[in-house]
This record gives sequence, structure tokens and C-alpha cells, in this order.
Amino acid sequence: MHSLLLILGSRRYFAPAWIFASLNIIVGTWALYIPAVKERLQLDDGALGLALLAFSVGMLTIIPFSAKIIRLLGVGQVSFTGIILFGFAMVGPVLAPSFPVLCGCLFFAGMLTSLTDVGMNALVSNLEREDGENFMSAAHGFFSLGGVIGAGIGSLLIVVFAAPWQHMLAVALVVSGTNTYLSPSYRLAVSPPEDRQEEGGLKLGLLRPLLGLAVLSFMIMGSEGAIEHWSKLYMLDVVQTESDRWAGFGFVAFSATMMLGRFLGDGVSGRFGALKIIMGGTLLAALGFLLVLTAGYWPALIGFGLVGLGFSVIIPELFRLAGKTKGVTASEGIALVAGLGYAGFLASPALLGFLSSIGTLRLSFTVLLGVSAAAFLIAAFLKRRRA
Repeated sequence: MHSLLLILGSRRYFAPAWIFASLNIIVGTWALYIPAVKERLQLDDGALGLALLAFSVGMLTIIPFSAKIIRLLGVGQVSFTGIILFGFAMVGPVLAPSFPVLCGCLFFAGMLTSLTDVGMNALVSNLEREDGENFMSAAHGFFSLGGVIGAGIGSLLIVVFAAPWQHMLAVALVVSGTNTYLSPSYRLAVSPPEDRQEEGGLKLGLLRPLLGLAVLSFMIMGSEGAIEHWSKLYMLDVVQTESDRWAGFGFVAFSATMMLGRFLGDGVSGRFGALKIIMGGTLLAALGFLLVLTAGYWPALIGFGLVGLGFSVIIPELFRLAGKTKGVTASEGIALVAGLGYAGFLASPALLGFLSSIGTLRLSFTVLLGVSAAAFLIAAFLKRRRA
């Protein structure tokens, strides 16, 4: 809770945290219109999964250059420019007249969101190091808050807008205005001298000391991406929720509990340690997936909430550990772990689309249950090795 009060009490910390929120406001709003885009372009689950994979490919394409771009432009300028451009870029997918154009729009947007993600996490990591404060988990809580705003409030606003592009454009304008107002507190921020001396492109040689963290990031962020992009369709097709509006609240429950867990996560981390939290979180998420698979509306909502709570502090802890790994600069470590994490974030929707096309969405979410169990075993192995 101290970290949340720290963010709310200082523009220096609130401004970068709002970038986190803005990123997921945009993505959460886009997630509301995935079923509409699927229907308008007459895509099956497999084709939709391939379109979402284009987003992931775009993210991976920029990762090898992200540290160098940050070195040249500054971590603050990259974070600010990235979030503004990403907001307007996401108007494209809801206007796409064809499947190839949809893939192209998502590829371009993927590059922007990946660059913004690396920038904002490196910015927070550098501020933590400069000020001796921990607020990474709470900053990720603002990311979850963005999901609540984008999907929750956005679900209620769907009837206000005559077309999806109007909704997305309105979000882009709000995000642009608020971040422009807040940006002077971080826009000129650069990486510390010790980082700039060693930074370059993404070095795959760093994978060895970061391998365990990167694998966990791939699995957990992959599960998050799957829920973000498929939860509404799951509620419509498997749970058979009658109202399109209420189907979006599976993701709202996921985001709300994730937000709560992240706001409390920095204090919990200091008390129990990162790997214990990761192990407990994966077990809680597995329980949540079991409830989701019952296919009842209220059990599914509770299940999505438990998954969000279980996952809430895992990614912030992985990023914090990556930024503090010996012999690795903050931007390099975060770029690698975030890059592989985001590869999972939007490669997983494509995989779930493939599984759904040969089976059902219930099969896809059963696989996510297995991923949570596997993540627990990996975290247990890392804890034992470090001990």
C-alpha cells in the first residue's frame, strides 16, 4: 500500500504509472471489439488467432532494437512517444477492410506497444534505483487499472458510439491528452550512465542468467494475453452469456483483482520473497481456471478473478529481478524478459485459436490450467536452486 500512496502522492511517480494504465486502456478497449472484427471480416477462430499473432510478431521485431532506441532517444521520450502513437495506431484494426490489412495494422501496433512496454518498465526500474523506492508492482497495478477502465467502463460505453473506430479514436485522444499533460516529469529522463555504457541491441547471450525468468514471463504473460483476447468469446460461446455487454465482465473481474494484488504486491514481496509469491500465485491461478472451466457465469467470474489475483504480482517481480540481475543492465534485462513475455502474450491467442478450431475454447482454457501448473514447478525449481 505504501507504493500506491507513493504514486498517488507524487507526480514523479504517477506520471510513469499512468503510461502503464494508458497502455491497457487501449488494449482493453480493443479487446471489446475483437468479436465485432471477427464477425465483420467473417473470420474463424484460427484466422483470428493468426491476425493476433501478427501483433506478436510486430512486438518481437522491435525488441532487438529497443535498448538502442532508448539509448539514443532517452527512456522518457521513448515511453511518451510510444504510448501516443500506439493509441492512434489501434484505430486501424477496427477499420481494417480485409484480413491482410488487419494483420498489417496489428503488426505495426505490436511494434509500438512493445517499445512502449520496455521503455516504461525501464523508466520505473531506473526511478526505483535512483530514489531507493519500490513501486514496480504498483505501477503494474495501474496497468490492470487500465484494463478495468478500458474493458469495464468501455463495455458500458459501447452503446454511446455509433462505430468501433469512434470509440477507439476517443480513447486515443484521451490517452494523448493526459500523457502530454503529465510527460514533463519524465520526458527528459535518460538511462543511468552505467547503463548507457553497456547498452546496445538485445543480447541473446544474456539469456542464460535470465532463462528461468524469461520462461516464466513467457508462460504467465501468455496466459494473460489469452484471457485478454479470448475471455469475452469464452463467456459468449462456452458460458453462453446472453448479453454481449455482460460477457466482457470476465476480463473486468480478472483485471480488477490483478489491480488489487499489484497495489499490495510491493509490501507482500518484501515480506515473503519473489519466488514464494510466484509459486503461490500460480496455484491460485490454477484454482481459478478450474472454476472457469465449470462454465457457469458466476463461477467463471470468480475464477477469472482468482486468476487475476494469482497472476497479479508475478510479472512485476520478474521484471524487478531482471532489472537487478548481476552483470545485466536494467533495459537489457527487462527487454529480454519483457520481449519473451510479450511473445507469449500474443502468441498464446493464436495458439488458443488453433486449439479452438480443432476442439473448443474449453480445451484452450484447459491448456491454460496446465500452463499454470507447469509455471509452479519451474518457480519451485528456481527457488530450490537459489537456496
